[in-house]
Amino acid sequence: MALNIAELIIFGLIADFVFRKLKMPGLVGMLLLGVVIGPYALNLLNHNMLNVSSDLRMMALIVILLRAGFELSKDTLNKVGLRAMFLSFIPATLEGIAIVFLGHYFLGLSIMESAILGAVLSAVSPAVVVPLMIRFIEERRGAKKGIPTLILAASSIDDVFVIVIYTVLIGIYTGQKVNIIWKLAGIPISILSGIIVGLICGFILYVVFKKSNPRATKRLLIILGISIILVNLEHILEHFLPFAALLAVMAIGFIILEKSESMAHEISIKLSKLWVFAEILLFTLVGAQVNLKVAVASGLAGAAVIFIALIARSIGTYACLIKSNLTAPERMFVVISYIPKATVQAAIGAAPLMAMRLAGMNTRPGEVILATAVLSILLTAPLGAWAIAYCGNRTLEVEHQN
Repeated sequence: MALNIAELIIFGLIADFVFRKLKMPGLVGMLLLGVVIGPYALNLLNHNMLNVSSDLRMMALIVILLRAGFELSKDTLNKVGLRAMFLSFIPATLEGIAIVFLGHYFLGLSIMESAILGAVLSAVSPAVVVPLMIRFIEERRGAKKGIPTLILAASSIDDVFVIVIYTVLIGIYTGQKVNIIWKLAGIPISILSGIIVGLICGFILYVVFKKSNPRATKRLLIILGISIILVNLEHILEHFLPFAALLAVMAIGFIILEKSESMAHEISIKLSKLWVFAEILLFTLVGAQVNLKVAVASGLAGAAVIFIALIARSIGTYACLIKSNLTAPERMFVVISYIPKATVQAAIGAAPLMAMRLAGMNTRPGEVILATAVLSILLTAPLGAWAIAYCGNRTLEVEHQN
C-alpha cells in the first residue's frame, strides 16, 4: 500500500501540473487519473488501498473542511446567512422533484425509486467546490460580496439535507420502520448540534492552545484528531441524536478564527501544506470509484435525466439570488458552482442496490440508480470544476486590501 501511495503522489502531481498548464484545475487531472488507475479501468490500485479508500477520502475531506472553517469570518457569514440557508435546500429540492418525474419516464423507475435517485443525485460535491472556493477566498475574488463564503456555507448544509432525505426514502422503500417526522426534524437538529458541538470543541481547543502554547504543527494534529473523533461520533449517535459532524469540523476553524486571527493563520498555513497531499488522495480515490461500464449502462437516458435535472437545480439556485446585490454574471457563477457531483454520489451511489439486495427485492432499480450516480460524477465533476475556475477568474472581482 505504501508503494501505491507513492505512485499516487507522483502521478497525481504530474496530472496536476499538466492540467494547470492546460489552464484547467489540477483536481480534474487527479479525478481522471483515479478513473484510469482504478479497479474498473487499469486496476493498478492495491486492494488494501481500496479497502481503506473511504477512510482516506474522509480524512482528506476533513482537511479541506477545516481549511474552509478557517476562512469563514463572522462578518461575511452575517452578510450571506439568509441566502446561504435558501441555497442549502431549494436547489436540491427542485432537482430532486425533477428527477422524480424524469426517472420514471426516462429510466423506467417507479416514483419512489426515482425519488431515491433524486436524493442520491441532488447533492453538490464539497470535495470539488470547497477547494476552489478557498482558492478564491485566498485571492480575495468575490470577497467584497462574500460570494465564495456563501457557496461554502450553503453547499456544506446542502449535503446534510440531501442525505437525511435519502435515509427516509430508502427506509420507506425497503420496508424499514422509519419515523418520518423524527427524520425530517433531524435536518435542523443535526445542523444545530453539529455547529454547537464544533463551536464548543473549537473554544476549548483555543483556550488550551492559549494556555499551553504548543507549536502550530501540534495544534493542527490535535485539531485533526478531534475532527476524526467527531466524524466517528456521528455514526455512534445517529440512532439517538442527529449530528452533522462535517459542520462541526468547519465550526472548529470558525471559532478559532474569531478568537485569534494569528493562531488561525498559523494553523491555516499548516493545513494548506497538508492539503497538497490530501488533495491527491481525495480526488484520485474519488475517481477510482467511477465504474465506466456502469456509467455507460445508464446511457443517453441517464445523461438526459442528469442534465435536465441540473436545469431545474439551476433555476432554483438563480431564484435564491433574486434581489441580491450580485450582478447577473456573479449569479451565473453561483449557479455553475452548484453543478459538480462527486462526494455524496461516490459515497452512497451503491447504497440503494445493497439495501435492495439485503431486503430480497428486485435489484434492477438499484443498478440503474448506481449507473446514473456514477455517470453524474463522470459528466459533472471535471466539467463543473473547469467551469467554476474559468468563470470565477473572469467574473469575481478582486478586492484589494488597503
